[in-house]
Amino acid sequence: MVRRYFGTDGIRGRANRVITPELALKVGQAAGLIFRNGEHRHRVLIGKDTRLSGYMIENAMVAGFTSVGMDVLLTGPIPTPAVGMLTHTMRADLGVMISASHNPFDDNGIKLFGPDGYKLSDEVEASIEELLESDLTSQLAGSNDLGRAKRIDGVQDRYIEFAKRTLPRQLNLEDMRVVIDCANGASYKVAPGALWEMGADVIEIGTEPDGFNINKDCGSTNLAALKHKVREMRADIGIALDGDADRVLIVDERGHVIDGDQLLAVIAESWKDDGRLRGNGIVSTVMSNLGLERHLASIGLTLARTPVGDRYVLERMRADGFNVGGEQSGHIILSDFTTTGDGFVAALQVLAVVKRSNKPVSEVCHRFEALPQVLKNVRYRNGKPLENASVRSAIASAESRLGGHGRLLVRPSGTEPVIRVMGEGDDKALVEAVVNDVIGALTEVAA
Repeated sequence: MVRRYFGTDGIRGRANRVITPELALKVGQAAGLIFRNGEHRHRVLIGKDTRLSGYMIENAMVAGFTSVGMDVLLTGPIPTPAVGMLTHTMRADLGVMISASHNPFDDNGIKLFGPDGYKLSDEVEASIEELLESDLTSQLAGSNDLGRAKRIDGVQDRYIEFAKRTLPRQLNLEDMRVVIDCANGASYKVAPGALWEMGADVIEIGTEPDGFNINKDCGSTNLAALKHKVREMRADIGIALDGDADRVLIVDERGHVIDGDQLLAVIAESWKDDGRLRGNGIVSTVMSNLGLERHLASIGLTLARTPVGDRYVLERMRADGFNVGGEQSGHIILSDFTTTGDGFVAALQVLAVVKRSNKPVSEVCHRFEALPQVLKNVRYRNGKPLENASVRSAIASAESRLGGHGRLLVRPSGTEPVIRVMGEGDDKALVEAVVNDVIGALTEVAA
C-alpha cells in the first residue's frame, strides 16, 4: 500500500493546508477505532508543542476521539518523549503528540504512540490510512457512549521527576553554569526547571513561546544565539533542544558545536565503563561519520547502521538488544529509559559524564576527529534518476576512487523530489571531487 499520509515520523505538513481540522478529526476517529479493543473505558493522551495551530488540531482530534467513544486526557505543551512515557505509565490506549518537531511554526504534525509508549508500526499506520479513506459514520459511538475530555495537571512535574531519576540519586549539577535553549518549544518549562532542581546555575533562552517563534533563530537547528550566550556568560555548557525536545546538540565552553555522533560516543563509552552498555555497540544511521565507526572499533565496540530516521534506529535496537542509538542530528535513544528520542535525557547523561570527570566539556565531548563530509542535493522533476545508466556509472566510478578510504551515499529524500549525495573520507579534496562528479551526472538527467 502506498503511504499517502504517514511519513517517517507521523503525519506532517503545512498547518491548515495539509494538516487541516478535517484531517485531524478523521485521524482521531480512525486511530481511536483501531485502538478501541475490549469493554473497558478507553482513553487517549494528547500532548502538543507551542505552535499556534496546536489549538486547532488539538480540538479537532478531541472531537474525533470522543466521537468514537474514547476519553481524552489533555496535557498541554510537553516534550514528545513525555507523551510516550505518560501514555504507558497512565495506561492510556493511545498517545498523540501534536508537533512538527524542528520545522517552522507554520508546519504541524501528528505523532501516534501505542499503549506501550512506542511509535506505531508501519502495519498499524497502514490500517489507519485505510480507515482515513473510508466512511466511518456507521462506526461512530452512540449518543450514550461518547467520550469525555479533560485537562490533567501535574504532567510536567511527572516528566521532571522521570528525567531526574535517569541519573544516580547522589549526583547533582552544583557549580555548573548551564545555558539551555528550548527553541521556544515544548520543553520551555520542564528543562530549565529540572536543571535548577538538580543544582545548576541555569541561564534560559528560547523559553518565551508566542505561537510563532518555535525554532525561529534558536534551538538545535540554529545555534548562533546559544553559542553567543555561552561565551557571554562564561558558561560550562550550552544545551540546544528542538521544538518537541526529541533531539539535542551541545555547545562547549568555547562555543564549539558538538553533534550527535560525538554525544553517542560519550554516552556509549560511559555506559561501557559502567557495565551498562548492551549489544557491545550502538546503532546509528548511514549518515553518521566514519570517524565515529572507527573510534568505536578502537575501543572494541560496533556501529550498526540503519536507513535515515529514528524509527529505523529504534527498530534495530529492539530487534538486536542495543540500548544506545541515535542520529548525527541529535536524536539520541536510550532505551533503558525512553521509548523514543529524548534530547533532554541525553543531555543529562552527558552532564553526568562531565560532572564526574571534572574536565571541561570541550575535552569530555571530543572523542574522535570527524572525517571530512560533503553533502549536496539535486532536485528532479519526475522519473527515477538513480536508474539512469550514466548516473549508475558515475556512482560506481566514485566508489572505486574512494576505495577503502571513505564512503559514498546516494539516496532519494523520503519527503521531497530530491536526491541526496553524501561523501566522506580521509582526503577532503577527493571527497569533494567524487561528490561533484555524481552531482554532475544527476544534474544532467534531472534537467
